[in-house]
Amino acid sequence: MEIKLSDHFSYGRIIRFTIPSIAMMMFTSIYGVVDGFFISTFTNKTSFAAVNFIFPFLMMLGALGFMFGTGGSALVAKTLGEGNTEKANKLFSMIIYLSIATGAVITVLGFVLMRPIASLLGAEGQMLDDCVTYGRIILISMIPFMLQIEFQSFFITAEKPKLGLFATLASGITNIVLDALFVGVLGFDLEGAAWATAISQCIGGVFSIGYFILPTNNSLLKLTRFSFDGKALIKTCTNGSSELMSNISMSLVSMLYNFQLIRLEGENGVAAYGVLMYVSMIFIAIFIGYSIGTAPIIGFNYGAGNDGELKNILKKSVVILSITSLVMLLLSLVLAMPLSKLFVGYDQKLYELTVRGFYIFSFSFLFSGIGIFGSSFFTALNNGLISAIISFLRTLVFQTLSVVLLPIIMGIDGVWLSLVVAELLAGIVAVVFFVGNKKKYNY
Repeated sequence: MEIKLSDHFSYGRIIRFTIPSIAMMMFTSIYGVVDGFFISTFTNKTSFAAVNFIFPFLMMLGALGFMFGTGGSALVAKTLGEGNTEKANKLFSMIIYLSIATGAVITVLGFVLMRPIASLLGAEGQMLDDCVTYGRIILISMIPFMLQIEFQSFFITAEKPKLGLFATLASGITNIVLDALFVGVLGFDLEGAAWATAISQCIGGVFSIGYFILPTNNSLLKLTRFSFDGKALIKTCTNGSSELMSNISMSLVSMLYNFQLIRLEGENGVAAYGVLMYVSMIFIAIFIGYSIGTAPIIGFNYGAGNDGELKNILKKSVVILSITSLVMLLLSLVLAMPLSKLFVGYDQKLYELTVRGFYIFSFSFLFSGIGIFGSSFFTALNNGLISAIISFLRTLVFQTLSVVLLPIIMGIDGVWLSLVVAELLAGIVAVVFFVGNKKKYNY
């Protein structure tokens, strides 16, 4: 039996409804992890560092997909909750087609800026060449990648989360198989890993848009003719500005981390950070996936004026996120040594650096869930300002200050501790906004 946005959500129902979006985000995060594993195993440390070095810039270019997806789905879900299905479909169509045009512009700009950006960030020699090679191949699939990100939210709003999961699984499995073939068997090295990712992203994006175009589509949403609605576009961008800011900020901060690490530890620092980011991307993807999964429920009930269900979702989400955060911390501490051995066990000094970073870095998972969910919660309530403030402080201000100041006092350990401090402060800010807006939204 399919779960509807209008249903009452128990713990079991909310978990079942959000599992597809969690899985979607986890598999999306696996792209870089899989490439990194095969490159680290079958090529060399320089190529491995290059992938981790340029990946934040690529994610920053694709961040508009998160803005259109989360901001647009919040507006569309609210419109569906108000009972205006025709308008919801026109808004949905406008957002998708405009994002395709935007993606084309981003692809061209990214191709031109790839080498100067990588050089500006500190890459040189073979590492610089590898950054450019990997980045430009990935840009070929930028439009499908943006669409895949957007449809992660829209599949849920359309009450078809399992189809979104299928698209992401197909894309992720393709990436793994092609990485094994191109890098492990055929020896195409860095280029093979990049092509594996580009092809897999195309599969996810093309399948998603294909479903909504087909006349057999029986979901709540369909791609139709539309007339440009500037007010709705501004609202979409405002709603999704926190997710845009979050992803751009994370990418900028990752570049800053890499800059600090290459200064303090050279390629070893960048490689160690890459391993930590792989675990972080997968764990954080759980929080993001849960937030994406609950956002249409929150938006629908807000549009329908169902205050009781808003309160129910918030209460249960706090419990679920608290338990998940503790489990993540324990898992990260247990997996620190085996995962470090898996990725960088070939270099003892690099291995020891990575394990120590793991033990410090792991405590960030205790606090990250509430900040991520808080930002998404207010996006779903169509309050882009509060959502953006939480996201801006969490992903840019707190992390930037921490990664600049703490290494001065603590050296390399200050880099690993930076995210812990930033997530703690962001969690406090989110709680303050939850409490301060309780009467306004009656949750």
